[in-house]
Amino acid sequence: MKIRCIAIDDEPLALNKLKRNILKFPYLELVASCHNVEQARRYLSSGKIDLVYIDINMPDANGLEFIRTLDNPPMVIFVTAYSEYAVESYKVNALDYILKPYGTEEFARTAEKAYRHWSLLNGASEAEDSPENNVLYLKSEYKYLRVECDDIMFIEGQNEYLKIHLTDGDPFLTHMTFRQISDMLPSCFLQVHRSYIVNMSHVVSADRTLILLEDGTRLPVSSTRKTDLLQYISKMK
Repeated sequence: MKIRCIAIDDEPLALNKLKRNILKFPYLELVASCHNVEQARRYLSSGKIDLVYIDINMPDANGLEFIRTLDNPPMVIFVTAYSEYAVESYKVNALDYILKPYGTEEFARTAEKAYRHWSLLNGASEAEDSPENNVLYLKSEYKYLRVECDDIMFIEGQNEYLKIHLTDGDPFLTHMTFRQISDMLPSCFLQVHRSYIVNMSHVVSADRTLILLEDGTRLPVSSTRKTDLLQYISKMK
């Protein structure tokens, strides 16, 4: 299943940018792009829209006020050039807020947040059945790489970047923090050191100080993380 989206913006260039960004993510489905809220209302009345990307300042209506008129609004992400609307956007339970001009990285953050929230709303069993639930889209240089979580051996922290080590193929760098990627990973991933997150599915052996992976890689276990490791192993017995 995909997240059914509509994009609403009165400016053609801004609307086209929203459309292009939505289409970059396979788990997002663009149902319609609308130049005004009345066009959007027809789609929303069908009850089959999961997510709305909407501008706030438009000639025919204020995006915030429009969302307030909806009886059962879907997930909402506001897109605007005016930072002073940030607080107001959360008063209508907006999922997130993008400030124009924005780049692909900012948009990807909202898309990932929407996917996590949508998965929770649809229940764990449905999320687990989705093939995309085990897939990450990670930015490397100027493009997004589709990576299956099962194919990740371990993740190595390198200053402001993470180095993704795969079961097959060369590792690559992505500009993220451990906290950001941890929110996207399934439960088989465990941080065992300040510099390493390990996919426990590829672990051959482990003790309080060292982990051995299938390819022969040895990774240290820090004293502050050994309890987490032992608890994980205990649950798997």
